Amino acid sequence: MLEKVFIFIIFLFPLVFFHELGHFLFARFFGVRVEVFSLGFGPKLFKFKKGDTEYCFSLIPLGGYVKMFGDDPLKKDEIPEEERKYSFTFKGKWARFWIVFGGPLANFIFTFFIFYFLLLAGEKVPEVKIGAIPEKNILRESGLKTGDVIQSINGKLIYNLADIPMGTENNIRELEVTRTRKNAKVTLNISREKFFEELVKIDPILRKPTVKSALGETYNIVEFDGVEVGELSLDEINDLSPKSIKLEGADTKEVRNVEINLEGVILSLKSNGLYPLDVFVKSVNMDSPADKVGIKGGDILVQIEDKKLNSFFELRNFLNSVDKENYKIKVIRGDSLLDFSLKPDINENRGRKTKLIGVYSGGEWNPPKYIETESKGIFGSFPIAFDRTIDSIVKTFIGFKKLITSEVSVKNIGGPLSIGKVAADSFKTSLSYFFQIMALISVNLGIINLFPIPVLDGGHIVFILMEIVNRGPLSRRKMEIAQQFGLSLLLLLTVAALYNDFSRLF
Repeated sequence: MLEKVFIFIIFLFPLVFFHELGHFLFARFFGVRVEVFSLGFGPKLFKFKKGDTEYCFSLIPLGGYVKMFGDDPLKKDEIPEEERKYSFTFKGKWARFWIVFGGPLANFIFTFFIFYFLLLAGEKVPEVKIGAIPEKNILRESGLKTGDVIQSINGKLIYNLADIPMGTENNIRELEVTRTRKNAKVTLNISREKFFEELVKIDPILRKPTVKSALGETYNIVEFDGVEVGELSLDEINDLSPKSIKLEGADTKEVRNVEINLEGVILSLKSNGLYPLDVFVKSVNMDSPADKVGIKGGDILVQIEDKKLNSFFELRNFLNSVDKENYKIKVIRGDSLLDFSLKPDINENRGRKTKLIGVYSGGEWNPPKYIETESKGIFGSFPIAFDRTIDSIVKTFIGFKKLITSEVSVKNIGGPLSIGKVAADSFKTSLSYFFQIMALISVNLGIINLFPIPVLDGGHIVFILMEIVNRGPLSRRKMEIAQQFGLSLLLLLTVAALYNDFSRLF
C-alpha cells in the first residue's frame, strides 16, 4: 500500500506542479503579485518565502493552488489605489484570460513534451496484440486473426493501445498487422470507435501451447505442419488451422504426432485425450457452489448445459450470458465423466452482476511481449508528439461530451483511487506506459479545469466573456450565486467520483 501511495504521489506531483506553474508564470508576466504557490491543500508541511511569494508543500496531495493578490472580485474595493497595479482583479480582460488559461495550457504543453521525449528516447510498451477472437465476431469476419499484432491503421503507425481510439479519420479502412512472423494487410470498413469497443471485449491473454491428459501427463506443442511453434500460443495455432501438430512430453520427452481433422486443433487434441490447461480446475473456493456439489481440484471442465467447453473463458462467458438459475456442468475425473448441477453465486459491482461458481483455472498464459521502438529523432519526434497531443485533447473532449449527453454512464467517472490504481499498474508494466498514462491524465486535468464551472479555470473564463458581453463587471449578487452553484456542482462531481472509487474497491 505504501508503495502504491508513493507511486501515486510521483504520478500526480508533476501534473499539479506544471498546472500551477502555468498560472504562476502568466501572473508574473502580467505583473500580478503571487502570494502563495502551494502543492497540495490543507495544513502546510514545509514552506519558504522568496520575494513576495510563499512556496509550500501541503498535507493533502490531491491538487494545488496559486494565491494571487487581489483575486477576489467581491473585495476589490478594499484594495488600496497604489496596490491595484499588482492585483489580479484590476488587470485587463486579456491578461486575466491568459493567467487563468495558463494552467490548462501548461498541462497540454506538458503532455506534448512527455510524448516528445518518449519518442526521442524510444518506448518500451506491450505490443498491440489481438487476443483469442471468438466465432461470429465482427473482427474475425473482417479478416483479423487471433494473435495479429497491429502495426498501423490507415497507414498511420500504432505504437500502443492508447493510439487506437485516436486519429482524425473516424473510419478504419486498412490495418497492417504482423501475423505468424509475416506482415499482412486487412481491409476493413468499420468505425474506429466500434473497432476499439470490440477489441477491448476480447480477452487479451493467450494460452501457452501446452496440453495435459486426464492422468496428468503434460505435453508441449513444438511444431505444426513442420514449422516450429516458437512464441506462438495455443490460440494462434488453433486459428491457423494446421493439418498436423507435433507434441513433446514435458517430463518424458515422448514425441506424439496428432493429425488435425476438420474440427480444428483443440477438438482434435480432445479426441486424443489431451486438454488445454485452463479447463483443468486448479482449486475450489471453500463453501462455493462448486465446492458444495463436489467439484474438486484436478477435474476437467468439459461441458456446461449443451455447450462444449474449449476454454475457461467460454465457461465464464456462458454463465454470464445465458440466464438460468441452475446450470448443469460435466467434468472428467480420472476415467469417469461426472454430472453436477449448481446454482452460481451472484457478485454485484457498479450495478453489474457477475455469476461465480468458485473454481480457479489451472491455465498458463503467454506473457505479454514488450517492444522497444527506435528513437524518432530530434526533429522526427515533433510532428508525432504534436499529433498525439491533439488526438488526446480531441478524444478527451469527445469522451466528456458523451458523459454529458448520457452516452456514457456517470459510473465511468474515476477519482483519486482509480487514478492511483492506474498509476501503480502502469508503473509495473513499463516506465514508457507510466508516462503515457501521465500524459493522458494531464490532458484530462487540463480539460476538466476548462469546464464552465465557477471556481474552476473555465468558470473564470466564462466570467471574463460575460464581462465583455455585459460591458462591465457582473453584480456582486450574480457572482455570489454563480460561485455557490459552481462549488455545489464541483462537490457533487467529487462525491460521485469517490463513490465510484469505493464501489470498485469494495
